[in-house]
Amino acid sequence: MPPSPPRAWAEINLSALRHNLRIAAETWPDMALMAVVKAGAYGHGLEDVARFLSEENIAFLGVANVGEARRIAQAGITTPIYLLGATWSEEREEIVRHHWVPCISSLEEARHFDQIATAQNTVLAVHLAVDTGMGRGGFVTENLTSTLRALRELDGIRIEGIGSHLPSADEDEDFTRAQFQQFTHIINLLGGPHSFRWRHLANSAGLLGYDPHTCNLARPGLMLYGISPLPQHQEKLQTVMTLKSRVTLIRTLPAGHGVSYGRSFVTTRPTRVATIGIGYGDGYPRHASGHGPRVFVREHFFPILGRVTMDQMMIDVTDAPEIQEGDEVELFGPHVSVTELAAQSQTIPWHIYTGITPRVQRIYF
Repeated sequence: MPPSPPRAWAEINLSALRHNLRIAAETWPDMALMAVVKAGAYGHGLEDVARFLSEENIAFLGVANVGEARRIAQAGITTPIYLLGATWSEEREEIVRHHWVPCISSLEEARHFDQIATAQNTVLAVHLAVDTGMGRGGFVTENLTSTLRALRELDGIRIEGIGSHLPSADEDEDFTRAQFQQFTHIINLLGGPHSFRWRHLANSAGLLGYDPHTCNLARPGLMLYGISPLPQHQEKLQTVMTLKSRVTLIRTLPAGHGVSYGRSFVTTRPTRVATIGIGYGDGYPRHASGHGPRVFVREHFFPILGRVTMDQMMIDVTDAPEIQEGDEVELFGPHVSVTELAAQSQTIPWHIYTGITPRVQRIYF
């Protein structure tokens, strides 16, 4: 039997990814970049995206956990890997063996890494994580001087960097500017910029909208994939992922006929309804139902009727007789912004991207 075409797929534009990386690099030319590829490169495909970015002169690939680090290493990618989150004690031997770079949030964690590295007759580069307002991890700012002194007594680890995280860079400008100032103060308190090879605080919003002060490394994530968390910078970026499906069926329903579960939409006239082969089982957000979501087919927008189902959705093509079975449908991409869809779903673009499920084939070009 000949292979069937994909029912739903995501086209990943690597040229757009490169463009967005260059925008990040040009924003502060003296700033090195850690490309954040956690959560499957925000749903774009971990190995393929990491391999592509590793050829673009970046300092680190940022991942959430050891599982992601392992996948990158097994793909033969040699760019240094930075672990953005806390690690389990059972994972640390593997981290030391591969020289993945962890962030340290407690003396107990540091001492365990020191013990393992000493046993392996090596020295592990680590970054000191400090909590400047995120509340998720890192050393609190009290007693940092004595903490650093204790850390530097450990021969098995080397404090190579210092970092923190911005919780509100796209929402609270005053707090974020104060965070940058606090981070600079912490660095000066701990010996000044020359004491740390890497100093990083800015995410995408921090990179685009603020002065990085004493930082020399940034961690762009969402902007690499074409979405600016600060709307005024959106025009600089290019769409990387376009989610697509096909029209699988077209029928004309009479007036008074319900469409989809719960009959939240009932036709008021004879309506030509096209069924599309994608649904919330593919990651398209069901919560967008009833809030104005639209798709793009043959250079026109069409509203989604009723509720999105697990594997399918329906659109009204009454006024477009040219629409046929087999036509490609853009669910989001250059014409339907993922930011628009996220707003209709009462969520955020990060959630939409990372929710695209494995049964959606990724196609790279």
